[in-house]
Amino acid sequence: MSKVELEDIYRRDLNLLVALRVLIEESSVSKAATRLNLSQSAMSRVLGRLRSLLNDPLFTRQGQQLIPTEKALEMNARLGEPLESLRQLLEPKEFDPQRCDQRFTIATTDYAMQTILPFALPRIYQEAPLVSLKFLPLQHGRLADQLTYEGADLAICRPIGAVDPLCSEVIGRVGVFCLLSKHHPLADQEMSLADYLSYPHAMIAISDGVKALIEQALEGHPQRRMVLRAYHLEAALAIVDTMPLIITVPADLAYLVAERYDLVVKPLPFHFTPFDYSLIWHPRCEHSPAQEWLRGIVKEECSRLIAKRIEDMGLD
Repeated sequence: MSKVELEDIYRRDLNLLVALRVLIEESSVSKAATRLNLSQSAMSRVLGRLRSLLNDPLFTRQGQQLIPTEKALEMNARLGEPLESLRQLLEPKEFDPQRCDQRFTIATTDYAMQTILPFALPRIYQEAPLVSLKFLPLQHGRLADQLTYEGADLAICRPIGAVDPLCSEVIGRVGVFCLLSKHHPLADQEMSLADYLSYPHAMIAISDGVKALIEQALEGHPQRRMVLRAYHLEAALAIVDTMPLIITVPADLAYLVAERYDLVVKPLPFHFTPFDYSLIWHPRCEHSPAQEWLRGIVKEECSRLIAKRIEDMGLD
């Protein structure tokens, strides 16, 4: 539909078409007025505007009844479907996940994709088997653009700056721990700060700026010997048994990897404040029932998971 056509529709009072249907159903100006909460004189003026809009008398009078013309009957028949569609569109509905076939786009980090989201996915598809999910690589520097202009409904990450005017909610606090081979010299003993600084390190880039947070916590101490920085944990795992490597990762990732690859988990030998992991979304999604449902599931499942991993590891 062209811009001119839309403007032409806008200039017309479409409420008049609803009034036409009521007049036909009631066959009376006074009854139609009562139903639409108008005075009888106001209803008569509405009928006059309808006749002018449609260029037809629309009704003839037979006693106390209005008899619709062929034009009025034709209009009424054609109005049925669009008026019902508008009614359904404007009628508040309770959200039913089982019938939802929406596609949700989630911007997230590799870390969240590996360690958090997989545990929410089964419940999402169990409650809403018709939905589809699309995941985008989260770009911290362009987070607002991804949520505002690029179609992302939700982001899952550690905010590295102010998120206003976006909306956000914390799903859990994530600590940081170390992974060591069972053959590492420190595997069976407590690790001191001197130990931590003297052994070679690997840092996995999926951890939302954790490297910068650790460097901030270690300010004033000698720099670590970083022998590997990679986007994927597999690179560090390939050499963890061939050199005394310390791999520093978020706590819940440490939990998964240690269990899967039979590694040893060690706490950091210095104070490190856990960081918030959050859901972030654009205000346009704030009151959408479907979006509220999705955020609720992700928050509930991921919050439970983060807390349980810390408890299971005895590191709470």
